[in-house]
Amino acid sequence: MAGLHAAPPGASSGRPSRARPPLVVDRATDLDADSCLEIADGRGLRLTDRLIAELDAARVETLAALDSGDPVYGVTTGMGAASTIVLDEEARAGHQARLLIARATGSEPWLGRREVRAALAVRLRTFLSGDAGVSSALCLRLVDLLRLDLVPAVPTTRLGTAGEIVPLAHLGAAATGAASGELLTPDGAVVPAQEALAASGLDPHLLAAKEGVALIEGVPVTTARAIVLADHARRVARQALATLAAELELVGANRDPFRPVVARADESFAGVLERLDGLLGAERRSAALQSPVSFRVSGPALAHLERVLGALDAAVARALDGVTDSPARLEGAFVGTAGFDGFDLAASLDAVRFAALHLAELGTARLHRLLDGAITGLPRQLSSSPGAEAGMVTVHKRAVGTVHGLLTSARPASLGLIETSLGQEDAQSFSLEAAELLARALDGLTDVVACELLAVLHARRLRVVLGGAGAPTPLDDELATLDAVVPDGVVDRPFGRDVAALVRALDAGALAEPR
Repeated sequence: MAGLHAAPPGASSGRPSRARPPLVVDRATDLDADSCLEIADGRGLRLTDRLIAELDAARVETLAALDSGDPVYGVTTGMGAASTIVLDEEARAGHQARLLIARATGSEPWLGRREVRAALAVRLRTFLSGDAGVSSALCLRLVDLLRLDLVPAVPTTRLGTAGEIVPLAHLGAAATGAASGELLTPDGAVVPAQEALAASGLDPHLLAAKEGVALIEGVPVTTARAIVLADHARRVARQALATLAAELELVGANRDPFRPVVARADESFAGVLERLDGLLGAERRSAALQSPVSFRVSGPALAHLERVLGALDAAVARALDGVTDSPARLEGAFVGTAGFDGFDLAASLDAVRFAALHLAELGTARLHRLLDGAITGLPRQLSSSPGAEAGMVTVHKRAVGTVHGLLTSARPASLGLIETSLGQEDAQSFSLEAAELLARALDGLTDVVACELLAVLHARRLRVVLGGAGAPTPLDDELATLDAVVPDGVVDRPFGRDVAALVRALDAGALAEPR
């Protein structure tokens, strides 16, 4: 296709990306959630001439509408409580650039490179709709940042605004080369954006009418984080399911709660049971008619996580396709909107977090049951020498501490209004706080799964030492690979090192292949 702009992808420090041709974007909807995730992982993109011409035409119409003399929020007026103040020509001249300065009140910790690349892709997606009326040059600047893998320093938390003006002020200043902008180096250090852009051959982008207010409107950072976190959650869910299967085999759990017939009218539960069935070996005589409740309800808990992830996907789609700019130019007029409100995303992120926390609690409970010889048929505490060796008892305590830490901040992030801006902003969604808490919950769930896996691997070794062996299962090869991650033997050692090694293996994708 003739006239394509900005091609090769930059490297990303997220998941390794396969060499793929740049994504050709001919219309806004080409940048869907899956495409944004690919861009987060390093894929490049390019805009067609047709799309750029469409953006240029919308920009001409926007500028003509601004020249009509009617007041336009954030362009001819101040913002928030100052929107009643009309700006004169002199004040308007530098107003768009000034919007990014004092609003950049964030600081480290910064978002990771993967999340920021996703945020740049989502910000571009919202601009391509034409609602914001920004120039094609500003859109192409975002493409350039992705092409060159230039990553703005964007704060993760302490963002008490009705929208995302703080993180977006940081992102916008870095993207345009404003004096307040900063970029991240590959090792996580912060450098002035002007210097980094110049070193990459990019001049500052001077913000024109309405471009500053457009940069700080909407919820692109939360949307991007939701896309990345949903991908993360699905990976952890697959790992938790595989670990559950290994535990069911280890204790010889009664399979009744996991038979397909019990999932009537619940597609998510049926899918979980199907995946479990593919991981379990041949059924053997159950040690008890009923396993502890934590085993029996784990299938429904995994199904619930899948359902709330579907709801999060729907919220992301609404954020990508809906009107998020304010004022947005719709049907030829500037319209103030509530597109900055991220409650839909925040509430969905909270729901995923609570589902992940429930799984972490269940995993910790099952781990405790694995210490009971009456359930496993192995020595108590999975100790090679009960009394002399501690076995897995303090590994369970680590999981308990992890879950307790997560539960201390388990209230919904999406609730809790606090007035700001002299009462003009008297409601917040705290969507980015919801995203940050979900990220911590998923990391915590991974830690719990690693503790469970260590106990499973240790128990399987004990079983061999004691002269027994379980029936072959489809998980054996993967568990053997994980077994090789930790030192040989069943005697006590600093098990925290083993948990850390298993966390690294899980983060690298162990047990995460879809089944």
